Amino acid sequence: MSVKLTRRCKHDCYKKLRERKGLTQMQMADALGVARGRIAMWETGKSFPRAEMLPAIAKLLGCTLDDLYKGEKEVV
Repeated sequence: MSVKLTRRCKHDCYKKLRERKGLTQMQMADALGVARGRIAMWETGKSFPRAEMLPAIAKLLGCTLDDLYKGEKEVV
């Protein structure tokens, strides 16, 4: 996976990273112990994960906390 730096809204990376890992919203939700609708809300920017969930999300998606918090990397 190649990554280029760009300014993006931080919710943009959730869906792209999830899809790059080959995960469905349901698989991601099950792995994190949240409802599938919660993943959809993160991906659309309607809500954001709690700060204490970020390490688990980053590990699952294979990225850093900074990638999730700042949303400065675009997956290409």
